[in-house]
Amino acid sequence: MRHRLRAGGVRLRQLPVLAATALVVSLAAPAAASATDASPTPTSADRQQALLAAKPYMGWSSWSLEATSYPGYGGVNWLTEAHIEQQADVVASKLKSHGYEYINVDAGWVNGFDQYARPKPNATTFPHGMKSLGDYLHHKGLKFGLYLAVGLDPAAYGDGTTAIHNAPGCTTSDIVYPDLRKTNGWNSAYKMDFANPCSQKYIDSLADQLAGYGVDFLKVDGVGPGSFQGGADHDNTSDVKAWHTALQQTGRPVQLTLSWSLSHTQAATWKANSNGWRIDTDVECYCDTLVTWNNSLKVRWNDVVQWIDDAGPGHWNNLDSLNVGVGAMDGLTEAERQSYTTLWAIESAPLYSGDDLTELDAYGLKLLTNDEVIAVDQAGHPARPVSQTTNQQTWYARNPDGSYTVALFNLGSEAADVTADLADLGISGTASVRDLWQHKNLGRVSGHLTEKLPPHGSRLFTFTPNRQSADPGTPLGVRGTAATPTSVSLAWDKVNTGASPVTRYTVYADGRPLTTSTGTAATVQGLSAANAHAFTVVARDAKGRTSAPSKAVRVTTPAPGGPTAYEAEAAGNTLTGNATVAGCDGCSGGQKVGNLGGGEVAVNHVSAPKDGTYLLKLDYVDGDSSRVIDMSVGDTTLQIPVPGTNDNNWGAPQSLTVPVPLKAGDNTLRFGNATDNAPDIDKITV
Repeated sequence: MRHRLRAGGVRLRQLPVLAATALVVSLAAPAAASATDASPTPTSADRQQALLAAKPYMGWSSWSLEATSYPGYGGVNWLTEAHIEQQADVVASKLKSHGYEYINVDAGWVNGFDQYARPKPNATTFPHGMKSLGDYLHHKGLKFGLYLAVGLDPAAYGDGTTAIHNAPGCTTSDIVYPDLRKTNGWNSAYKMDFANPCSQKYIDSLADQLAGYGVDFLKVDGVGPGSFQGGADHDNTSDVKAWHTALQQTGRPVQLTLSWSLSHTQAATWKANSNGWRIDTDVECYCDTLVTWNNSLKVRWNDVVQWIDDAGPGHWNNLDSLNVGVGAMDGLTEAERQSYTTLWAIESAPLYSGDDLTELDAYGLKLLTNDEVIAVDQAGHPARPVSQTTNQQTWYARNPDGSYTVALFNLGSEAADVTADLADLGISGTASVRDLWQHKNLGRVSGHLTEKLPPHGSRLFTFTPNRQSADPGTPLGVRGTAATPTSVSLAWDKVNTGASPVTRYTVYADGRPLTTSTGTAATVQGLSAANAHAFTVVARDAKGRTSAPSKAVRVTTPAPGGPTAYEAEAAGNTLTGNATVAGCDGCSGGQKVGNLGGGEVAVNHVSAPKDGTYLLKLDYVDGDSSRVIDMSVGDTTLQIPVPGTNDNNWGAPQSLTVPVPLKAGDNTLRFGNATDNAPDIDKITV
């Protein structure tokens, strides 16, 4: 749970929250892919975790109805045993047969702490206690989820002499730092010191308490790095590891999910120790509806991209509540409700409603119970965008059986055509198309499929190629990641189809095989400077079967002595609107250009030896979830979503690579965003 307002890299204000105690984008490659696919050997704990969350979970959560100011809802006063049982009754009667089973009680169930610093349920709102509620849910064949914030609540600390249950000699003063430094997304708890074994004992005692309630799911909130906090005091990786250990020692299978806006810098830790993580801030708008398109949803098409490869059995990308069930409350058009559900499904995100299920309307029930769409979610093959340079986007997942899940999105504010190009999907010939929302077979298509979509509208299909083969699938997502005058580095997505696994990829330059790789990246050497080259990739399996070549990627190499770096803050550039030069500890030259939401920096005199498509390395700073920079050169304007760090660190640059068309001689590249927040720019290299 959280709400924020931001602009230009400066944190403006954090609205009040209810703490538990009170209550790739194909155009961009953030980093070059590894040349080999090295996966650690699964441990017993890994296998248990994968079994526990083999598929994304489905259910209902209370926070959306606590966060809204829609009449009759909002605040911890809404969170009562009776209301939870009401929602559970609807899940059991209308949604359980479609896979929904978790009932998750969010912040607000706690009222104080016991003699061992463990949270006590609010006896007024939960008069029969949490064990009774768990029994009620289990009797209906449902599962029980609870919420805690990371760190030690000051009220639990007391005067530091509170004993830890089942840990003789340990008190609350032993489990925190002597200076009582604060942690979590709200700075509302003391940071725990896990160098002292008493800290693990305390987390064990909480896990044992939850297991005694019959809890099947735990959300730990305010976790950093992330939750728009960074630095040592907000590094909660030790807390997450301790919770993982503690839940396992209970002997009870409990899903652990982390919140909110986790930082991708610690993705390996989250994967090893939890069953999922929120990739963005709260979906709720904290207004008189549950969500809105602009405040809640549109950024998620960008935020999820850097996390796509991290999702899989045992751990899933969590996009937050799916509030599509009650049109009067949701704050969305029907087209937006469908697009919302479509994105969650194609990303294999947990599907949990935050609506008042006692008020479900017919359209909402239809969205939540479409078994063909649910099957896409539960299959666990997250989709990725072909391109995000415009608001008209095609997203796809190539399934192991050779079929494709294909979603079309019009993220713009006007009706528009959106096209799926079969060549982008590696499909030659024709494909049979099924509309999953309408449960209709649409026949065969060849070349492309174009749909006219309303503002914020979508369609969801299965494409099944009519010519099936034992050969490996065509490599997809081929992209340039770096260039020198004599080399170009490339990356692509791993091929997951064919009669046997792919063992090698061959990279062709201008029709000649120049290098091979056992992984999904390679560098082609021996090229000529200032020349255009066309690259394709072919996959090969152990039996010598080869794929069709990928779609060609064209790159012009820089002139001898290149590529050249251009600082955003250089005196020869032009700043307009809000754009300002600011200090930046980690940036080249110690400076950057910020406030590009409503501003622009024009990088002048970018030189190219000839007309062509060049690889531009963009060094930027984004401590948010993700932001979009619009890049204009000549008559071409491209929107570039950039991955953020979610840790409010505006002094550490990241980089990605973008193909950019340049003319021979001087070029001017303009960077800004007239309608939304933008990342800060350190420099470009081209």
